[in-house]
Amino acid sequence: MTGVRHLAQFNIARIKYPLDDARMAEFVGNVDRINGLAERVEGFVWRLKGDSGNAMDMGVHGDKRVLPNLTVWENVQALERFVWKTLHYRFYQKREEWFEHIEVTNALWWVDVGARPSLDEGIARLDHLTQNGPTDFAFGWQQIAGAQHWKTARCPAPSEHAA
Repeated sequence: MTGVRHLAQFNIARIKYPLDDARMAEFVGNVDRINGLAERVEGFVWRLKGDSGNAMDMGVHGDKRVLPNLTVWENVQALERFVWKTLHYRFYQKREEWFEHIEVTNALWWVDVGARPSLDEGIARLDHLTQNGPTDFAFGWQQIAGAQHWKTARCPAPSEHAA
C-alpha cells in the first residue's frame, strides 16, 4: 500500500477470570503501560478508548468478557514493530494465562488516512474474516506483503482457522 492508506487492526480476547481477580492483576496492571507504549511507537495513529481510557469496558457481541482492541497505524511496519518488537510481545506470549482460546482473534484492513473505525466496524470485519476467510474487506498478517515478524513469533495465521 502507498502512503494514502493506513492499516486498521481489530483484535479480541476473552478473559478467563474477572478483571479484578488476582490472576488478572499482571495483565490489568499493565494495560495503560502497553497502550502508552503503542501511542509512542513511530507510525501509531489512533486507538479506540472508552471512558476508562482503554476499551476494556466495551465488550463484543454483548459479552463483557470479550475485550476489544482497535487501532490504526501508518503502515504494517509500525504495527509489526509494536506487536512483535516491544514490551507488548512479552505480554502477548503470556496470553494463555489470561485468555481463553478463540479461533480467529485478529482482523486487519486498509482505511483512508484520517479514518477512525468504530467498534461495530471492527466486529464486522472480524466476523467477516471468521466466516469467509481473508478478503480485501478483512485479512490477516499473511496477506500483507512484507509482513514477516508474525511468522517468527509463531502467531497463528487467521486463514489457517478461517479457511
